[in-house]
Amino acid sequence: MYNRRRFISFIGKASLGAAVMPPFLSSCGNTSTPSEAFKQTDREILKRLKKLVIESLNPSDKDALLLTKGLNYHTVIKWGDKISNDDTFGFNNDFTCFIPLNKNNPKDGLLWVNHEYPNPLFVSGFNYRQYENPKEYRTIEQVDKEMYSVGGSIVRVKEENGEWKVVQNDPLNRRITAHTPIELNWDSPIKGKSTVIGTHSNCSGGITPWNTFLTCEENYHSCFGETIYDENNVPTKVPSRYGWEVYYDYPPEHYGWVVEVDPKNGSAQKHIALGRFAHECCTLYELEDKRIVAYSGDDKADEHLYKFVSSVPGSLKEGTLYVADTINGKWLALDWDSQPPLREKFKDQTEVLVRVREAAKILGATELNRPEDIEIDPITGHVLVSLTNNTSKNDYHGSILKVEETDGKFDSLTFKASNYLAGGEENGFSCPDNLAFDLSGNLWITSDISGSAMNRGDQPYLPFKNNSLFVVPRYGEDAGKVIRVVSAPRDAELTGPWFSPDGKTLFLSVQHPGELTTDLENPTSKWPFDDDGIPKPAVVAITGDLIEKMNKLSQIESQDG
Repeated sequence: MYNRRRFISFIGKASLGAAVMPPFLSSCGNTSTPSEAFKQTDREILKRLKKLVIESLNPSDKDALLLTKGLNYHTVIKWGDKISNDDTFGFNNDFTCFIPLNKNNPKDGLLWVNHEYPNPLFVSGFNYRQYENPKEYRTIEQVDKEMYSVGGSIVRVKEENGEWKVVQNDPLNRRITAHTPIELNWDSPIKGKSTVIGTHSNCSGGITPWNTFLTCEENYHSCFGETIYDENNVPTKVPSRYGWEVYYDYPPEHYGWVVEVDPKNGSAQKHIALGRFAHECCTLYELEDKRIVAYSGDDKADEHLYKFVSSVPGSLKEGTLYVADTINGKWLALDWDSQPPLREKFKDQTEVLVRVREAAKILGATELNRPEDIEIDPITGHVLVSLTNNTSKNDYHGSILKVEETDGKFDSLTFKASNYLAGGEENGFSCPDNLAFDLSGNLWITSDISGSAMNRGDQPYLPFKNNSLFVVPRYGEDAGKVIRVVSAPRDAELTGPWFSPDGKTLFLSVQHPGELTTDLENPTSKWPFDDDGIPKPAVVAITGDLIEKMNKLSQIESQDG
């Protein structure tokens, strides 16, 4: 039974004086390092916030982006918009993050946006539903359009008179696509290559302490297939969903990595040391000695939670990758040299990292229910992990897992795991996906109910209707409540929440509106209601009085304490 009083204590409301103040804490959806305002007393905080009332939206199946009282939005950029004379904004935008060009100006910077996957009907005009064997009817021109539509976009955006706009033809505006050459950050080639072609399946991500973008390759098998091995280590190639391998013979092993992009010149590298799996995000924490800890989840049912700890300051190459045993609270080293079971199965460390899912299971890692986004609580230092669902185990609504590293040390090899918040009708949300903390430590949650399950009378998801954005206030009378503040258009998913440095804007992706469309003349959604009536994924900027009040703690002057 959900007990809000117990949950308020659980999230750490009573321990404001022990706020985590890391030298760097920035990850998928979380731009904020706790401010000095966290040193205020509970009494002072409650006095300031007790009058803040957040009106919860009712579940909706309307084809509209609905916002609660005190919030408004405008579209920053949408699929097909020009970002330069040569490039256009990609399809199915997911993760967003913002880095100011000048740390003293939070209203001018670079917006990175992931483009996860194509919908051929929209992107290339190919209606695969018409054919029994659709791959036989593809053309290379159609595949090229789909490959261009994924990857990521870098656009310079500025806020002027309360509205964020793209700076057209800025020299820093560029696209990274499935055709872009990308280096492997590793000493050994993979399938004979040290430079591979393209990135795709880009889900969530993060940023680094040195101000570069991280974009994560999730369902990579959809594009060039996968290689699987039997008990005798004999490989078999499994074909992809989109059939790109028919025209481009790129090995599946070149995909499924964390990719780092330098916004200054667009150069990119894939970090092999972080392992190959369906990366949802990559959440970094910089230790006092400048070594890096990187958390990532494998977004597939019965897969695992991972942590990389570098042995060299500022490195995402030198170090050890671990996988979580959440039952016994141990991080298990995926290290070929020190693990005899891995030496029996794999020929070297490179093969361990390429086939890391197999390696994790050999070591007895705990199977989880689709670990997706990961955030570090800026007050308690607890690591929160979205477990979206696992219908094969009758977990339809998912939950959020809490990981407490021993003694609060992120490079610790032991931890305590517990259930943080469960999805379901009682709590008012289902299928948690992206997480974000704002400048005051409030938790924001997006939901990921699949389009095929939403608004179906025979599905357990019917009460929730469209996907939504929720907030769990940390302070005040609504502390601990799960409150719906934004409802998505039909078929859409809200992704990539990211706050501007001053906390006054929440960037948010509206992904795959009208995803279930089978006929362009009759789309299931028309959002954002352009003249052509075609649904378009887009990034919006959410502003308003409520956002500013929610982030009020970051704006308290020091003399007020």
